[in-house]
Amino acid sequence: MQAYWTLTRRELAGFFLSITGYVIIAAAAFLIGLSFLVLLKEVQNDPQLMPVTEIFYNTQFFWLILLLAVPVITMRLFALEKFSGTFETLMTTPVKDSQVVAAKFTAAMIFYMVLWVPLLACLLLVHRYTNTMSLFDPGVVGSTFIGILLLGGMFVSLGCFASSLTRSQMTAAMISLLFSISLFLLSFLAGQFPAGRWQAEVLAWFDLPDQMHDFARGLVDSRPIILYVSVAALFLFLTLRVVESRRWK
Repeated sequence: MQAYWTLTRRELAGFFLSITGYVIIAAAAFLIGLSFLVLLKEVQNDPQLMPVTEIFYNTQFFWLILLLAVPVITMRLFALEKFSGTFETLMTTPVKDSQVVAAKFTAAMIFYMVLWVPLLACLLLVHRYTNTMSLFDPGVVGSTFIGILLLGGMFVSLGCFASSLTRSQMTAAMISLLFSISLFLLSFLAGQFPAGRWQAEVLAWFDLPDQMHDFARGLVDSRPIILYVSVAALFLFLTLRVVESRRWK
C-alpha cells in the first residue's frame, strides 16, 4: 500500500509541477466560465423550474470538456514513461504491476476532479446571488458530481489503456479521443432501430447523454453506475495485461 501511495504522489507531481497540467486546468475553467455566462443569462431572462445543474448540462459545454480534457490528461501516463525510458526502470522496482496501474489511474482521476472545482464554485455563486432557491439543491448537485465522477472514471480508464499501447503521447491522445467519441456516438444509434428491437435495447445502455442528464436532474439509476464501473474495470484490466506483457519482452 505504501508503494501505491508513493506512486500516486509521483504521478500527481507530474500533473501539478508541469505547465501542461495548468494549461488543462485553465482551459477547463475557461469553458466552465463560458457555460456560467450562458447559465446566468438563462436564469435572468426567464423563470426556470429546472435545477441549475440541468441548465449547465444543457449548454453542452460538459461534453466538450470531458471528451477533450480526458485524452490530454491520460496521454502522458504510460506513453511519456516509455518515451523517456523511465518505464523500464519503474518495472524493475519492487512494485506490483497492479499498483502501477492503480496509482496512475488514481492520480488521473484526482486531477480530473480538480478540473470540475470551478463548476462547483459557479453553482455556489448562483445559489448565493439568485432569489430562486429551488434552482440549487445540494442533493442534485451531489448526484451531478457523482455522474461526473463515474463517467470520468470510464473515460480515464480508456485513456490509460490507450496510453499503455504506445510511446507517443499524441498517438495516445488520438486513440483515446477516437475511442471516447465512438462510445459517445453509440448513444445516437439506438434511435436508428425500431422500438422494442434488441439492438435498440442494447444500445440504450450506452445512451451516455441521457444518463448524464438524469444525474444532472438528481436521478441516480443503478444501470449507468453498473455500466460505467464495468467498462472502467474492463479497460483497467486490459491496461494491466499490456503492462504485464512488457515483462516478457
